Amino acid sequence: MRLATIKYNGKELAGIVTDKGILPIAALNAAKGTAWKEEMYDLICAQQVPGLTQWYNQGGKEELETIPGLVPTEQVVYAPLYRNPRRIFGIGLNYVEHAGDIGSAAPTGFPGSFFKMADTLIGPGDEIKLPALKEAQKTTAEAELGVIMGRDCRDVSEEDWESAIVGYTTVLDMTEESILKGNDYVSGNPRYLCIVKNFPTFFSFGPQLVTPDEVPDVLKLEVQSVHNGEVYAKNTVDHMTHKPARLVSLHSSIQGWYAGDILSTGTPRAFHIQDGDVAECRIYGPNGFEMAPLRNPVIDLKKHPDQN
Repeated sequence: MRLATIKYNGKELAGIVTDKGILPIAALNAAKGTAWKEEMYDLICAQQVPGLTQWYNQGGKEELETIPGLVPTEQVVYAPLYRNPRRIFGIGLNYVEHAGDIGSAAPTGFPGSFFKMADTLIGPGDEIKLPALKEAQKTTAEAELGVIMGRDCRDVSEEDWESAIVGYTTVLDMTEESILKGNDYVSGNPRYLCIVKNFPTFFSFGPQLVTPDEVPDVLKLEVQSVHNGEVYAKNTVDHMTHKPARLVSLHSSIQGWYAGDILSTGTPRAFHIQDGDVAECRIYGPNGFEMAPLRNPVIDLKKHPDQN
């Protein structure tokens, strides 16, 4: 099953993705008398996604075709999957090739990790705003596989890691690289990550949450960094230094997880973005699998101060 959040009648509502559009869960509740949560974050935190997925896979997919209230594809306006997660957690330099971009070695014992603030968050089609700060001279975008946590948990084993998640999504994570490189960045001591990762609009995710049953093999997913429509870099999840099972398990034994936390697993390679560009994340998999692409236009606040 695939879920999305759309802007509809002045609200941001969760819905189920169909071949013809998106059916708001509110419409499903109205038609069937059910009581599913109608906003994505609430749906996740109430741990209702697995039950909804079971209904969908046991005949609900076909039943959706008969339920009124579908928003046709051409009328869909996506919002972020949800706002104000308790935590956004990123993994740095998780592909060897990306580590080489900044002249560093990929962390092997423990992953390079960092937190992002919820107010960095934007959704599909929203503008990535390059900082007005004069020292900010080179912003990069990073396409990544996002993992969304499905329950509060600690000490999850690697063998049981998928029990802790609710799905996957596409992510664009931004870095103000000129500050990172210009302040004596030292491998193993990324003292400036808090600054360079937390400008407003520096984290985009969505447009869809894909439940684990839809993904044939997470290790075979190919993540593509796409710059102005051209594939800049790509790599498969099995080439990560720290794969999702380890990332979920390890961090469950450190800070633990809350339902709705977002884990961004690292990029094949970052690309420099400038005013007028479009940054994009595409993810493909075996047997024709693909996620809906995530695209965001770029504006430079130094050139457009009125947009700040």
